[in-house]
Amino acid sequence: MERYPHLKESDPDVYALIQKQTDYEATTLKMIASESFASFSVLEACGSTLTNKYAEGYPGARYYEGNEIVDDVESLAIARARKLFGCEHVNVQPCSGSPANQAASRAVMNHGDKVMGIPVTDGGHLTHGWKVNFSGKDYVQVPYTPDPQTGRIDMDQVREIAKKERPRMIWAGTTAYPHQLDYKAFAEIAREIDAYLVADIAHINGLIIAGVHPDPVPYCDIVTSTAHKMLRGPRAGFILSKIEDRLRPKYYPESKLNLAQRIDRTVFPGLQGGPHLSIIAAMAVAFKEADTESFRDYGRQIVKNAKHLAAALQNRGIELAGGGTDTHLLLLDFRKEEFTGKDMSQALAKAGIIANFNLVPGDHRSPFVTSGVRLGTPALTSMGMKEPEMEKVAAWIDRVRNKVNRIDEEAPKIRAEIAELCGQFTIPGIR
Repeated sequence: MERYPHLKESDPDVYALIQKQTDYEATTLKMIASESFASFSVLEACGSTLTNKYAEGYPGARYYEGNEIVDDVESLAIARARKLFGCEHVNVQPCSGSPANQAASRAVMNHGDKVMGIPVTDGGHLTHGWKVNFSGKDYVQVPYTPDPQTGRIDMDQVREIAKKERPRMIWAGTTAYPHQLDYKAFAEIAREIDAYLVADIAHINGLIIAGVHPDPVPYCDIVTSTAHKMLRGPRAGFILSKIEDRLRPKYYPESKLNLAQRIDRTVFPGLQGGPHLSIIAAMAVAFKEADTESFRDYGRQIVKNAKHLAAALQNRGIELAGGGTDTHLLLLDFRKEEFTGKDMSQALAKAGIIANFNLVPGDHRSPFVTSGVRLGTPALTSMGMKEPEMEKVAAWIDRVRNKVNRIDEEAPKIRAEIAELCGQFTIPGIR
């Protein structure tokens, strides 16, 4: 059966663009570390008739009638997330990762409070206090950074900064850090200074589910995430949290609301109106898909692939920030090269390898060009690729590196070879 037959007839322009993007994704190596492939089931739920329903409020407490069925949808998503992550409370209404992080911030901080996080330029999130974001405008960022020599977070340094600055909240989360995070150590620091600890697991939730990355839930007050990266769900966010607030006696002595209630009220009515029920249904599907042994195998293989790719690249003389990876991503370090990270990422894209230029610790170049390239293995792993394919990928990357400034000669050949390889694999949501 042909996909999107009604769209093809009613709006051939949009249909053609969707088909073009689908063909592009089916013939290139999607190596953006924050991307993967949603399943057919997730995509079907996203486009379901649940799109039609307005359901302002929460299950059992809506401001519109006729929500009995969608109450069950949202309750199912919550129950599946609680089981999957082993947490006390879940809110599945945030529209994406940034709204989830904004809700987490507003639930425990006041305007002008200090928030501790890694700056964007050092592999952190926009929403962890970066100056151009709401989090840097509403709060005062206290930065901590990976060591520019080792590329690793020094927890002694984090403790020293935290004790000196005493932030109200500490973020434990990154976008371009190829190593595991020590949530237990973060929690000890947060408790020493009476700070809330919030983990952002948008990039690594699948690794946590698979047991190949430490679990933040036992140690953190709040955990935020997206559903559309490694989890392979819809474009959405969600918040996990404790129910009780260990710091309520200090910060909210007069409040009758626990932590979970404050988070819920911050999401709605504080930041959003009616939730996107079709997306919440798709999240429920993704949570069910993730609660399987096949998904855990996928999570474990992501790390195996990343480590194998790292070793294969290093064997070819390509340097990696931090010396390698423990997770799903790698940072190629071209500080010693004449070309920039942007040069390399654009050359890779011409050859059919889709990545992004990225700053590396100690980068001497501008954030607009950088010295690094960030690569991730979730999407390739979703296609079924394993270590032998990582050898091929490393060889292609090396060929591009050797002809960055003359890539137009080599790109069509590599592009054709990559398309041939992709054709040998099943792609979730595409074929």
